[in-house]
Amino acid sequence: MAMKIRLARGGSKKRPFYRIVAADSRMPRDGRFIEKLGTYNPLLAKDNEERVKMNVERIQYWLDQGAQATDRVARMLEAAGVVAKTERANPKKGTPGKKAVERAEEKAAKVAAAAEAAAAPAEEAPAEETAE
Repeated sequence: MAMKIRLARGGSKKRPFYRIVAADSRMPRDGRFIEKLGTYNPLLAKDNEERVKMNVERIQYWLDQGAQATDRVARMLEAAGVVAKTERANPKKGTPGKKAVERAEEKAAKVAAAAEAAAAPAEEAPAEETAE
């Protein structure tokens, strides 16, 4: 049986509240779970200790049994110091989108055209003086 430590959503519409649960990976997100391991309330301030509550001993037990934490729960566990921090590589995260690249190219072209236009009259003025 593939075990997961994941979030199960509760709360009403636009007022989310999550339980951290150990569940079979084949069960639905909000469906049957084996054990409740903690809670997560995203509506509270980030510095509030009530935002994330976890039973660390039971979470460690399930991890030792082979349960895999989902990405979001793994980040919470890293913040609590339960598991070692993993390096994540997302090379596309910092790159601008297609529209932003197009806007930057247009702006660079306008700046280059303005620089050429400003330089062209300056070059013509000395040429006129030498002709006379």
